[in-house]
Amino acid sequence: MSIKHLQIFVVVFQQMNITRAAEILHMTQPAVSRAIQELEKYYGIRLFERMNHRLYKTDSSINLYSRALAILELYDSMEKEIDGSNEKSNVRIGATITLGNFVLPTLVSEFKKSHPNITIRVHILNSAKIQQEILDNELDLALVEETPTSDYLSMELLTEDCLCLILPIHHPLMDKEKIMIEDLMIYPFLLREQGSAGRSYLDNVFASHGLHLDPIWESASTQALIKGVSKQIGISILPERLISQALKKNEITTKKIENESFQRKNYIIWHKQKYLTKTLLELIHLCHKHVED
Repeated sequence: MSIKHLQIFVVVFQQMNITRAAEILHMTQPAVSRAIQELEKYYGIRLFERMNHRLYKTDSSINLYSRALAILELYDSMEKEIDGSNEKSNVRIGATITLGNFVLPTLVSEFKKSHPNITIRVHILNSAKIQQEILDNELDLALVEETPTSDYLSMELLTEDCLCLILPIHHPLMDKEKIMIEDLMIYPFLLREQGSAGRSYLDNVFASHGLHLDPIWESASTQALIKGVSKQIGISILPERLISQALKKNEITTKKIENESFQRKNYIIWHKQKYLTKTLLELIHLCHKHVED
């Protein structure tokens, strides 16, 4: 068993297709199949079930995948440190929408001042995709607006933020002395898409009150949602930071909900088996320093 065997296995696991894996690896299909068979024989396990010309993951392959990623990451770090190229490498950072807009730009700018030779690659996506990219070793670190759901992810509390109810100007709810979360249910909702941190958080909060959200409009764009609210299409609940400009321009209005704070925690996450280099540890420290300042 060699590093090459693990590299082949990881690509096959990610693609779940021998032909596509062979193309990515620039190998023949028989050579890829043989490497998987050699791994199975070496460990005495079945990595993939083969039925109707398709591959299916097994518990053994899922277990090996996480460990293989960690081993390959350590191997790659060793190679870079030995040949002296570590300070010319890439750092891959992910973030969900709010943190990507308001925390990451300043963070990356400050980090580049002390590490000019390191290329920072950034992905700003919804929470589900960000967490999956961490699990697939496509990102080194990420900033997310909700508690991670995978046991394979490590996390550190970064900061907290607040979501706010936003309404069209002169909305009927503005005439109520106190708004309860139950009062919102008769109005159409405009919300973030499934898989986003904000949507997952809201689904859970409303469920805790015995309520189910059924939005008439779902979007990955918070600006589209704000615009929809301003045009009196419906109401929404979005991060305070993202609605501040629209509030200042008097395009929308907001009001407190009495029986729900909509406070949530933000985290730095990475794979539990990720080797945290000195550079990554500095970046984590800088994340904390930035939000504290």
